Amino acid sequence: MPQWAFAEELGTSKNPIRMMFVPSGDAQVIVKGGEEVAELLHVETGLHFKTSVATSYAAVIEAMGAGKVDVGWLATFSYVLAKDKYDVELLLIVQRFGSPFYRGQIMVRAGSGINSLNDLKGKSFAFVDPASTSGHLYPKTLLLSKGLDPKTFFGKSVFAGSHNAVVLSIYKGEVDGGAAYDGSRAAVANTYPDVFEKIKVLAYTREIPNDTVSVRKDLPEKLKVKLRNGLKKISRSPRGSRILKRLYGISGLVDLDGLFDPVREAGRMLNLNLEKPDVKN
Repeated sequence: MPQWAFAEELGTSKNPIRMMFVPSGDAQVIVKGGEEVAELLHVETGLHFKTSVATSYAAVIEAMGAGKVDVGWLATFSYVLAKDKYDVELLLIVQRFGSPFYRGQIMVRAGSGINSLNDLKGKSFAFVDPASTSGHLYPKTLLLSKGLDPKTFFGKSVFAGSHNAVVLSIYKGEVDGGAAYDGSRAAVANTYPDVFEKIKVLAYTREIPNDTVSVRKDLPEKLKVKLRNGLKKISRSPRGSRILKRLYGISGLVDLDGLFDPVREAGRMLNLNLEKPDVKN
């Protein structure tokens, strides 16, 4: 009999589902949050998990492509890259404040004399990570749309590695400005309560689809169903909701069809017959 015939089924204690998280915030918070999500998922589904935090956004993509990670909590652009390169499958979309969309923002220290994007010319600037949508891709396109080329506009630009790190670099005066997602100041406010006074927002990007929970393309269908249902259920539980909020500021997890729930609710509120709607444009 071939050796593979004796392989443990995926999701057992000897062959756990490997789940990896992007390093977008405080590493220790993400490590602990990931472990807690896995614990709740185990209770809900009976499946076993092994969690880890990647060293970069790109590392999650490559690990999924190599079959070393089964489930990836991917930033928006990371998902686009992983889908294009390795055909990963979207499992769920993150919600924050009840919305599947968010924005990036460009920030500076209050009282710095920098009051417009043009005032950043020749200044030092921090982005999050090359694969960060709100902390790199969209802020750069915003600058380009204003005729400001990030390659030559700044005196110096760096990648700080996480959204928290960008905010703290501005707060501590290590850079003049930076870009991160629109909830990034709130993410450090417990430790730095004056962050909203010390750091102001110069501009917002256009809306961005939220990050995703994705799976490698050849993950068995029955596991996808268990994972999707389990994650949605824990996101609605009091403890799960608290854990996801600490982990990535998540207020909910929905599938693509779930994005149409507000439309369904509107129909119910208007007592429309969804079987035979009388719709006139």
